[in-house]
Amino acid sequence: MTKKSKEGLSVKKEENFSEWFSQILEKAELIDLRLNMKGFMVFRPLAAMTIENMFKLFEEELQKKSHKPTLMPLVIPEANLKQESSHVKGFTPEVFWLKEIGKEKLALRPTSETLYTPMFKLWVRSYRDLPLKLYQRGSVFRLDTKATRPLIRTREIIWIEAHDAFATKAEAEAQVQEDINTTEKIMHQKLGIPFLAIKRPQWDKFPGAEYTVGSDVFMPDGKLIQQPSTHLMGQKFSKAFEAKFKNIKGKEEYLWTTAYGPAMSRILASIISTHGDNQGLIFPFCIAPTQTIIIPIYNAQNKNKIIKESNKLKEELNSIGIRTEIDASEKRPGEKYHYWELRGVPFRIEIGEKELKTKKVTLSTRNIKEKETLSIKKISKLKELGIKFDTQLKEKAEKFMKERVINSKTKKEMINVIKDKKVARVNFCSTDKQGEKCAEIIEKEINAEVRGTLANKKEKATGKCIICGKPAKEVVYVGKSY
Repeated sequence: MTKKSKEGLSVKKEENFSEWFSQILEKAELIDLRLNMKGFMVFRPLAAMTIENMFKLFEEELQKKSHKPTLMPLVIPEANLKQESSHVKGFTPEVFWLKEIGKEKLALRPTSETLYTPMFKLWVRSYRDLPLKLYQRGSVFRLDTKATRPLIRTREIIWIEAHDAFATKAEAEAQVQEDINTTEKIMHQKLGIPFLAIKRPQWDKFPGAEYTVGSDVFMPDGKLIQQPSTHLMGQKFSKAFEAKFKNIKGKEEYLWTTAYGPAMSRILASIISTHGDNQGLIFPFCIAPTQTIIIPIYNAQNKNKIIKESNKLKEELNSIGIRTEIDASEKRPGEKYHYWELRGVPFRIEIGEKELKTKKVTLSTRNIKEKETLSIKKISKLKELGIKFDTQLKEKAEKFMKERVINSKTKKEMINVIKDKKVARVNFCSTDKQGEKCAEIIEKEINAEVRGTLANKKEKATGKCIICGKPAKEVVYVGKSY
């Protein structure tokens, strides 16, 4: 094996996505699995810094929308977890139970409805205290017994979870739409990851919720991965915990609650998969830990001068908010280029004797692999180019998604769409209990799932259900998922 193949990727994304993804995690030094704990990962600096930048974007947006940060315990008492019956039934197989301490049995939190709702009971007295919109960043733990996959399917999920309380169902449902909007503004518009906001069928909703909306993102292997989900909890948890408030007439009512959970670790998987290429990662400019790398080109005679000018340029870029580093190592320039391409840095600046004479640096843009010259006096233009960079990533991802949703009028057409690693849009009888049998047929015969209906757009069904032939009530999306 050559030195280049050891350091770079040895497979192509379009030929073997699974191996490509595994190699990127290892060779770009994102994740280390050598602690040998199934479903748990060590996040190396590049991944940790990227996730921190993602947290900042989501938290800034949540706080703009009146959410306040909190910190909740990592553990939940057994009594709390079992308070809402359908919730505990849905999560019991996935709970990490801790050793009993005296008579108390605790679980690592799989999610935090049973922590926040008891506090809502204490913190909310009347309608004047509402709405109450809170969130925390941290980890949740789920004892997933299926095959785990780094970032995609794990036992520790690094995320934000928002839990909100309202006086009316209408306000709670408006919050669900606001959560979809938050996902749109950050994951799609900022990070360049388009999605389908899908209201899940009743048989696939979050345990204890009235309904669930998931953000389905397309992966290069034809599968869908669920990204931020939002749930209308209704009054189920407030009734379980007796969380009430006095309305404007002084009458007691139960709170209406919602929950929203963007998982940074999972979204990172989509960023890697959507934007990366056969040279490695391509990070959106807005979250790249290093937005610009400076490569000094020097010889023994001019090394000190070139390094000095490179440092001046680095300081100028950092001063205007562009995260910049210098690679002054003794590697050959070509080795440096490959190293930083693998790690997804949006821009590379080469500066040598020629650049100092012309007062123009050579600028390489990672996603389009083009070089241009840029006046050192106009180096602040990189901010503008960074916005353009992210727009190009987003538009490419949108085109990829658009090509993968295919209308299917017959069962045979649906089967062919799934075989072609795409998603079928079909007429369907129902996403409540009566449609579950048709969904089971789809899962059994073609190993795909009825994901649900669009949550932010009403689509009118026509004709008959693609499976049972009964009058269609819904337009649903069918695909394979992780």
